[in-house]
Amino acid sequence: MKIAYSLVTRRTFLNTLFGGWLVAFCGGSLYALLKFAFPTLGKEPDFVVLKTGDFINIPPNSVKPFAWGGKLGLFFKKENGSTYALKGVCTHMECNVTYKPEDKKFYCACHKGWFDDNGKNIDGPPPKPLEFFEITTEGEKLIIAKKGIKVELPKA
Repeated sequence: MKIAYSLVTRRTFLNTLFGGWLVAFCGGSLYALLKFAFPTLGKEPDFVVLKTGDFINIPPNSVKPFAWGGKLGLFFKKENGSTYALKGVCTHMECNVTYKPEDKKFYCACHKGWFDDNGKNIDGPPPKPLEFFEITTEGEKLIIAKKGIKVELPKA
């Protein structure tokens, strides 16, 4: 049986097939390129373990950076001696923030966002306060974890 009329010509079918293959190839290549350029994007740990001596003895009104997955973490000691750990990225566009000890504020240079020393957003475009972590110590280990995460290290 021969079809008298077809809605799809051979040329249209082959063009569609080639176009679909080209879109799939370009999409896969772009995905691979992005995964190569940003390998830790989106990967964030529940906790990190650091050496207590490296962080506890920093001077008051100062910060010390640490790796929080692929992002910046900051260990912060206030003037009164209390210590905090926070994610060192702005809540607006995830640019790194720096601590200005003379102003006692955190600053995001990307879009001129300011946070006070309690992490509250006070000026600029950041929509939320900085994210703080819980700090616990076990001997020489300083454990910094997301709020609500229970960390049990293996006994050696």
